[in-house]
Amino acid sequence: MVTVSIEDIQKDLRGYLRQVESGETLLIVDSDKPVAEVKPVESPSKGPRPFGPCAGEFQVPEDFNDPLPDEILDQFGYT
Repeated sequence: MVTVSIEDIQKDLRGYLRQVESGETLLIVDSDKPVAEVKPVESPSKGPRPFGPCAGEFQVPEDFNDPLPDEILDQFGYT
């Protein structure tokens, strides 16, 4: 982790952001008091999403695809 003052980061923001892009974490301080931490954003996984991670944890009711009752449709303004 790199410690950098507010004044220094204002002088070379792009340079410090390049460090963050390369994986470095910045601790921004004001008069040696920590103010913020800037970390690289974790990129989403490049692999395929897992299939069925919740399999067996719940059951879809038989009437799942049935039309909604009129009283519910009324609440959405569809009748």
